[in-house]
Amino acid sequence: MFEQLGLIGCGLMGGSFALALKRAGLVQRVVGYSPSTSTLQKALQLGVIDTTAASVEQAASGADLVLVAVPVSATEATLQRIAPAVTPEMLVMDVGSTKTDVLEAAQRALGQRIGSFVPAHPIAGKEKAGVAHADARLYQGCQVILTPTTDTLDKQRQQAQAIWQALGCTVLQMSPEAHDAAFAAVSHFPHLLAFALMNAVTGQPQGQEFLSLAGPGFRDFTRIAASDPIVWRDIFLSNRQQLLLQSQHLQTQLQAFEALMLQGDGAALEALIAQASSARSHWHLKQHHHLQPAC
Repeated sequence: MFEQLGLIGCGLMGGSFALALKRAGLVQRVVGYSPSTSTLQKALQLGVIDTTAASVEQAASGADLVLVAVPVSATEATLQRIAPAVTPEMLVMDVGSTKTDVLEAAQRALGQRIGSFVPAHPIAGKEKAGVAHADARLYQGCQVILTPTTDTLDKQRQQAQAIWQALGCTVLQMSPEAHDAAFAAVSHFPHLLAFALMNAVTGQPQGQEFLSLAGPGFRDFTRIAASDPIVWRDIFLSNRQQLLLQSQHLQTQLQAFEALMLQGDGAALEALIAQASSARSHWHLKQHHHLQPAC
């Protein structure tokens, strides 16, 4: 049980975390800060937070648990502001989708206090951002990746794992570099593709007419293109090296498909499609076998 959660960023991710903690009986009081007054008032009305803070510093002051739920680009400035309030007893976490840059930012901002910080990435979310969509069940059944380092204090590492497990999550630990490489492939790049495809279709003279004819396949493929532009701008920039590597892999595959279509080589084209179809089918079965919901 934590006495006070300092919630910095009262949007979907932060708001859902606060609601989930309350539902699990893990926190007595939530003090929230957002640069938006309307967001703060909405969070108060929805019971996401119990008290508003006038500043980042005030939200962290006196808390034994702090969650930084801000765009990745704002992480360093936020941690700099709360640094004086961070103690060896406090647990500080983020929920950012990239980890190498977040850890580097934390090392610069927190200095000797870095041991209290446990970088975290819950694999959860919705297309709709904002505290109005906060959900106490958002993290239930999802994976959470922790990327602690040799500087991380054992107590904080154990607390972070226990919190997410209590919220119904499967917790994994890996290095920040391994995390960013993996999620560039299976999360960040698919979002880039969805955004690019929407722009490619709508940028054509008959784009709107084409969209009016689109069915479930197009809907499912482009669902994530409705995601928050600010969040994904930051992710693309912070993990650009891994994303550009994934782009090269895709271009190699696209060129292989294009070459076979130009050659009219149906047998080879079918083999490439079958390779992808088989891999997707086996992955789908594996997910169901382990009963891990897609989050």
